[in-house]
Amino acid sequence: MGQRFRFAIVSDPHIARPETIYNGPHRFHLVEVSIPGIEQIFDHLETLDLDFLLLPGDLTQHGEWVNHQWLIDRLKQLPFPAYVVPGNHDVIARDASDRAIGLHDFPRLYQDFGYSDGKTLHYQKEILPGVRLVTLNSNAFEHNGEQIRVGYVDQAQLDWLEATLAEYADDLILVMLHHNVLEHLPGQSNSPLGQRYMVSNAEEIIQRLEAARVRLMFTGHLHVQDIARRGDLCEVLTGSLVSYPHPYRIVEIEHGDGELRMDVRSRRLTAVEPWDDLQAMSHQWMCDRAGWFMTKFLVSPPVGLEQAQAEAIAPKLRHFWAAVADGDTQLDFSHLPPDVQERLAHFNSVDSDGNPQAIDNTATLVWPAK
Repeated sequence: MGQRFRFAIVSDPHIARPETIYNGPHRFHLVEVSIPGIEQIFDHLETLDLDFLLLPGDLTQHGEWVNHQWLIDRLKQLPFPAYVVPGNHDVIARDASDRAIGLHDFPRLYQDFGYSDGKTLHYQKEILPGVRLVTLNSNAFEHNGEQIRVGYVDQAQLDWLEATLAEYADDLILVMLHHNVLEHLPGQSNSPLGQRYMVSNAEEIIQRLEAARVRLMFTGHLHVQDIARRGDLCEVLTGSLVSYPHPYRIVEIEHGDGELRMDVRSRRLTAVEPWDDLQAMSHQWMCDRAGWFMTKFLVSPPVGLEQAQAEAIAPKLRHFWAAVADGDTQLDFSHLPPDVQERLAHFNSVDSDGNPQAIDNTATLVWPAK
């Protein structure tokens, strides 16, 4: 193989200056970590020989002007290029307000980070010789300007994607968008809870990527560490900087003569002022807030319990979502009724023979020449 390059992924940082932090009773996002955490990560990344940085959306807490500006100013100081896409928290309504940006402000603000024309909400860029980043906007809005609570890539972008992939068929293509295209949870595309994290017309994207033999895609949004594959198409989902386990990734790719190898290594924040043990504190934070979410999760497909049974079982699963977010999930469900054990067993990370399989945080994936 010929070309080798290395890059980092920091997803869903939800940057929140102290004066903007919103406190809700069920808040999962530990946004107090966002600024000191990303500073710590950037300090580490600057010691590495990186070619670029990807940020797959939810750059800010709720699209605040001041939070976008803080991140823009900080990204300009990095010694390597950074590329972004908007997440659902970055543009909370189509039109701007005094507090938050509007949809068409995003490419103008982030002209130095991929959106070179300052207008279009998708872009393609040759980021290294023969390596092309192709990004999509997966946010959509109702006619009244309210955000649609699922991802969607409109027909104009699909047509552009197809034409772009055809034009640059000889390049190694990296695709980035915020919402998930492949499933990262069992039955995600059929679950009311899971669907909101996916692109509703994912199959239309997949068809175009598969036709062009694209293999690499990078997303965020779900706040979970997971790597999913469908045939040769691989989607690397990176968890959130402000949610347990506070991860980021270092990825090294080598390719040439039709072969491709991707090495993924994950790091996580372990201490951020004032928390000396951020991992333990954040895990507890998530578990303490899991009750209402787990009840809703248990009554929804693919689990589908009755409300009363879900309410009785939810306290026994307070650690469940933290384990899923951590990646490489290995949970013991033996204390639950047999039918519930069977429905939840699919959330453990196992191979085709049912043996534990760790691929979500550290992985080496190889595509041989065809």
